Amino acid sequence: MLRGAFENAGEHTPESLQTAYADRLAATIESLGLSTVAEQTDIDADRLRALADGEVPEMTLEEAMEVLATDDELPDAETLHAEARDILLMGMSMAVLDVEALASGVNDAMEPREIQQKVEGRFPMTLAEYALLHSYIERRKR
Repeated sequence: MLRGAFENAGEHTPESLQTAYADRLAATIESLGLSTVAEQTDIDADRLRALADGEVPEMTLEEAMEVLATDDELPDAETLHAEARDILLMGMSMAVLDVEALASGVNDAMEPREIQQKVEGRFPMTLAEYALLHSYIERRKR
């Protein structure tokens, strides 16, 4: 999600990585306050409250970046979203993975074309999907 923030992503299962992402989002909410984050994003307050309470609600990568972007020390949501997708693209390049190999590696949980469209930002990607891809790609880079 953030460059350098999850360098050990390959040591995580997709589920534990998604939880780590949720923890990072919760820390932002705790730091800035639920009302501030709710006012600055289009995300339902109940889902933000769930994050703050340690749950892992369904969320898109784009929504997660909206939460992070409420922190004035971070870039805007669009930049964060592009950087997150870039982490996957650069990782695929370093691990010498194409979308077919990536789809196979995640047990066809996503179709190759679907992966390509989501990584390129043409279709929304859930945080769970991002964790699945990020974890696998990082394991393959070793």
